[in-house]
Amino acid sequence: MKSVLLVFAAGGLGCVARYKLGALVLHHTIAWKFPAGTFAVNVIGCLVAGLLIGLAENHGFLTSEVRLLLFTGFLGGFTTFSAFGVETVALMQRGDFAVAASDVAASVVFGIVALWGAVKLAGLGSG
Repeated sequence: MKSVLLVFAAGGLGCVARYKLGALVLHHTIAWKFPAGTFAVNVIGCLVAGLLIGLAENHGFLTSEVRLLLFTGFLGGFTTFSAFGVETVALMQRGDFAVAASDVAASVVFGIVALWGAVKLAGLGSG
């Protein structure tokens, strides 16, 4: 139960951080056609995840509870793209480049196709 509460609390903070950062970026890029808010959140989430992983691997200071709080909770609420990036880099570090590339390609293609299909399916009853 303690783990669930850690993830819940940190995830809420991550969601609020995503909302505030996205709004801040949108305020400064309102005229852009590029989704700068989402882009900024995804890149910053990956940067933070990379820094934390690097520190943990080199200094061993992150307990399993702190990892749960930071990665699953805060960064999970902030952006799941960071988890995707962490998993992809882990595959590449193990030398599984083909698996990493296929995961990246499949995640992007199938994710977009699923979203597009769901939008079309949901719109069948209207119009």
